[in-house]
Amino acid sequence: MNNLRVARRMKKLTQQKVADLMNIDRTTYTRYESGEIQVDNVKLLQLSEIFGVSIDFLLGKTSTPASKTNQRLIPVLGEVPAGVPIDAVEHVEEYIDLYPNFVPDGEVFGLKVKGKSMEPEIFSGDIVIVLKQDFCSDGDIAVVKVNSEDVTIKRVKVKGNGIMLVPRNPSFEPMFFNSKQIKTLPVTIVGRVIEIRRRL
Repeated sequence: MNNLRVARRMKKLTQQKVADLMNIDRTTYTRYESGEIQVDNVKLLQLSEIFGVSIDFLLGKTSTPASKTNQRLIPVLGEVPAGVPIDAVEHVEEYIDLYPNFVPDGEVFGLKVKGKSMEPEIFSGDIVIVLKQDFCSDGDIAVVKVNSEDVTIKRVKVKGNGIMLVPRNPSFEPMFFNSKQIKTLPVTIVGRVIEIRRRL
């Protein structure tokens, strides 16, 4: 059961007013509140902004209506290691809450992990929180794009003549790219992993 009705009443808004703010008809919004139809991710974000509460509260996952002023909502864009549309917001699968005191400034997004190459540090199904940047330091876990298409998550080791992408799982082999390959393939850093989220 969702908390849309509770959140709306906390803001002292009518169903018609909320529908007007969302640019939808009141019947549609009423069906959102009753749970008759599911609210998509874009409209959930819109509702969280209107009511000033978290998406988790709207979905009934928490009883605490955290204020939007203390939150930072970020998109979870897809799966890594392959085919992640980093810049394609239409591929947003969900939004998750971050608290700005715990993350640096800059563009931050989530990615769902697929595969076992980083186990037992990162498991398939985990969400990694990524700070978007085109560089990383030796030893950082980073999201790396190869051939402008393939995306993988690995620990980056900087070598004198290139970089090595190192898996955590010993069953997988490291990948080395020399300076020429880095330029011609190319091999680029998409962002640095700053947090791992695991759902039980």
